[in-house]
Formats: sequence, C-alpha cells, structure tokens
Amino acid sequence: MILLDTCALLWWTLEPDQLSHRARTACDQIHVTGAAISSISLWEIGIKIKKGTLDINDSLRGFVARLKSLGVVEIVPIDERIWLANLELQWEHRDPADRTIVATAQLQDLPLVTKDPLIAGFYPKVIW
Repeated sequence: MILLDTCALLWWTLEPDQLSHRARTACDQIHVTGAAISSISLWEIGIKIKKGTLDINDSLRGFVARLKSLGVVEIVPIDERIWLANLELQWEHRDPADRTIVATAQLQDLPLVTKDPLIAGFYPKVIW
C-alpha cells in the first residue's frame, strides 16, 4: 500500500502522464496493493475547486464517489493521533495539509507518492 499526496492523487486519477516513471509504476499497482489518501487531500481539492484554480470535470462529491467505487483507495480520516503527530513533527514546514499527509504516512508506515521536494527532503519513504 502507498499513500498519495494531493497532487499525486489528482495526477493518478486525471493526468497520469504527469507522474514520474517510479510514481506511475507504484500507482499502476494500486489495484493490487491498494492506496490510501488523507482526508485533508479532499479538503485541498475542494478549496482549489472553489477558488477556480482546479477543474476536475466533476463535483467533489462525484470525485469521492468514484474513488470509493474503485474499492482500492482508503480515505484516512484525520483523528487526534494524526493531529498530534502533525504537531510533533520536527519539521519547520508550515503547510498544515503537507504536515498532515506526512504525519499520516509516518503513522501508517507507508511510502508517500509526492513530487514535493520539501517533503522528500524530510520524509525518507518518498516515491517519485
């Protein structure tokens, strides 16, 4: 199982050519190994849709329904364990979504698919 950050989720579902070769190979295995996403990624996508900076050709509810219908993507809710782990990260990165995604990956001990160099510089299990 892998954890997808928000951009990796969008690219996997909408623009797979944007993924690196390693990330695409990992994503091609999702139907066998499964994937997880932090629920904060849905919030990030929703914010971008509301601002008009992202068009997914569907409503956010429709997008989530399609994800769930795949049967291989676990949407990880943010609970107190994740918030505490977020706050305990010894990392100066201020983006709460990125911190939450990294905390989720750490707690679940999962490789994280992300292009973000700041995350890759902090979290050792990045796939890109």
